[in-house]
Amino acid sequence: MPEENKKMPEGNMPDRKAMKKAGYKMGICMALTLSFVLSFVGTFTSGHFTFPNFLISFVLSTIVSIIIGLIVPIGKVITTASRKAGLKPGSVGARALESLISDLIYTPLITFLMVFYAYSHAVQNGAPEGMLLKMYVTSLFICFFTAYILVFIIQPIYMKAFYGKLINDR
Repeated sequence: MPEENKKMPEGNMPDRKAMKKAGYKMGICMALTLSFVLSFVGTFTSGHFTFPNFLISFVLSTIVSIIIGLIVPIGKVITTASRKAGLKPGSVGARALESLISDLIYTPLITFLMVFYAYSHAVQNGAPEGMLLKMYVTSLFICFFTAYILVFIIQPIYMKAFYGKLINDR
């Protein structure tokens, strides 16, 4: 096939490699932002905020978020869901659905791990056992709401930052 036939026609999406690189960068920034906020909220609402516990929660949350981001193609998942729901990309409805899906994928696992860490630490220091489920449900409610709002607000900002130039250069 001649070289000129291999080129993408004007108006198509940028090359996959650049899009994938932008996706990784965005995923890392989203992981760091969400992990920072959720670790702070979780540690603060526990009533036992200490900087070392916040830092450990932040590191654990970030690692788990990045692993989930590498396993789950979140960009494809949310784009496909919005398209199947008939929502216009970037619309409030699409952003609401995408935030919900992202929240459902990340928040329950991250919250459980942070709560389990806090619970284990508390029990080792003499706290009564048997409160894990109550702690998890309470924290999940708070973190789910917080993460939903955060993703709804910051995802379009990061999308523009990481994909804007690629898409505008088409």
